[in-house]
Amino acid sequence: MKLELELKTGKPEEIEADVLAVPVFEDEDVASQEFAVLRSGTDGLIAEVLQSREFRGRPGDFYLVPRPPKLHAKRLLLCGAGRRAQYDADRIRQLMSNGFARWRQVIFKRVALWKRQGVEVDRTACAAVEGLILASYDPEEFKTSDRAFGSSEVTFILGGLGPLRRGRVQHNIERARILAECVNFARHLTNQPGNIVTPAVLAEKAEEVARQGNLKIEVLDEKQMQRIGMHALLGVARGSVAPPRLIVLSYMPASGRAGRKQRKGPLALVGKGVTFDTGGINIKPSQSMEEMKADKAGACAVLGAMRAVAQLKPQREVLAVIPSVENMPSGAAQRPGDVVKSLSGKTIEITNTDAEGRLILADALTYARQLGARELVDIATLTGACVVALGHVCAGLFASDDTLRDRLMQASRRAGEKLWQFPLYDDYKKEIQSDIADMKNSGSRWGGAIYAAKFLQEFVEDTPWAHLDIAGVDLFKDDTSPLKGATGFGVRTLAELCFL
Repeated sequence: MKLELELKTGKPEEIEADVLAVPVFEDEDVASQEFAVLRSGTDGLIAEVLQSREFRGRPGDFYLVPRPPKLHAKRLLLCGAGRRAQYDADRIRQLMSNGFARWRQVIFKRVALWKRQGVEVDRTACAAVEGLILASYDPEEFKTSDRAFGSSEVTFILGGLGPLRRGRVQHNIERARILAECVNFARHLTNQPGNIVTPAVLAEKAEEVARQGNLKIEVLDEKQMQRIGMHALLGVARGSVAPPRLIVLSYMPASGRAGRKQRKGPLALVGKGVTFDTGGINIKPSQSMEEMKADKAGACAVLGAMRAVAQLKPQREVLAVIPSVENMPSGAAQRPGDVVKSLSGKTIEITNTDAEGRLILADALTYARQLGARELVDIATLTGACVVALGHVCAGLFASDDTLRDRLMQASRRAGEKLWQFPLYDDYKKEIQSDIADMKNSGSRWGGAIYAAKFLQEFVEDTPWAHLDIAGVDLFKDDTSPLKGATGFGVRTLAELCFL
């Protein structure tokens, strides 16, 4: 669905639109002056609906009123906004996204949002635009019939905007559009099945991003990785007929390298790109294994963030390093008990072939440091243990540096993507000590997300580093949600980080 954005000034009740979306609170005061226009514009119908409790204003509640008698809009969509005190940009984003994903089978040409008091106009507009664009994503590309997407175009209208603020709001809306479209790009790529997106194809997608954004790109193949000693990554790839790739994208600001000292050198974003994960010899249970096409969500988030960086142009040099493999069982596959030598020179005992993400990230983190990265952030669907700890609400955050952690938290708040910090005490390190190598690639089942992070920390040395475990937030799990499938989590947070 194509989405065109337009700003209009004027009173919301006078705007001509196919749909006028009105956020309504659980604790709404129907008799308030703010609601007077709706009361009169619907001949009291809104007051009647709210007083009857037919619509309660809870998040996820929607009520469509066709042909409101005294409004210019053709339809009035009441959107549950929860309690007034909790109404913020994140709630607006969810409200617009869920609302119009639910009604997208109807052809809406023009959508207007009634701005409620309490949230700045530009934050309202940006969040609403992001929500609309996220709802416009079509996950049904492989269906040949009965697709639920009827709209070809949506115009975004925001009423009550003064001319002095129009330029700033327009700029912020354009930024929101870019970020949301890059999230949808990551969602689309994550949703692609393993028979369509292999490591080589993921590299081709990265080349498209580089070409469109004027980024530099380098792709290492199997022979090149063998030559420089990426045996941790290559060990994971051994079981598959699909050859691995290491993708490196680089963005240089217009100011060039003159600004590197001031900006402390390049920030490296490292994304796990397992295009399909069977678990290898330690094969996963068959239940939900089809979701393992999303084990490349970290890589896709990094590609989406780099696509945004190329358009938004921060004053910071940014590297993207994406190790991409397919983890399969075969006669050539890596075995439990094998020992591999990583790019860093450290040796690793393989105790679980399904703990493959940390192996490919280990070599990628080392390579990023060799390329001159001064800060490292990796993102990965790394552990089921993180899902056990945090569910499907927020991602796990691990950080060796408080300043980098604080900037990541600030970026996540701007993005509306929730993070929660885990500890990195050295006491956990004993669980990954090996009797025959420098370390082993898995610890006990208790605190598994922390052991995975401690493993990665062994490869960053003294470089400020943060790790995002997005295993619980990479997919929408709610079967009742219209936004099922990949979430694109991390794109906006990583892009925002590049500006901090």
